[in-house]
Amino acid sequence: VVDNGSSHRGKKAADRLTSAFPNTVMVHTPVHASWLNQVEIYFSVVQRKVVSPNDFTDLTQVRDRLRAFEDRYNDTAQPFQWKFTTSDLEDLLARLDRHTADQPEESSDRPAT
Repeated sequence: VVDNGSSHRGKKAADRLTSAFPNTVMVHTPVHASWLNQVEIYFSVVQRKVVSPNDFTDLTQVRDRLRAFEDRYNDTAQPFQWKFTTSDLEDLLARLDRHTADQPEESSDRPAT
């Protein structure tokens, strides 16, 4: 599973992967779905909890803070237990359909912009 980064898009990327690993299939996450990419999620956490605010006086402080975070993360991380089921999704979609049906149609009397 890969994101839509420039190094992962197109036939050349798929061919590169297949030539290295003939039994693999490249699957792209949907565009604008970075929340599905676990690496992006991890680095988002690092950005928010480790390197912001950017108040380091030298690279040693950056290294030490990153290593401390890594140690803490590895000690406390547990597998994620996904609780949103197919049934939950069907209920949500039905609620959205009802909500949409209750909304008045947007007037077409307004001039196009």
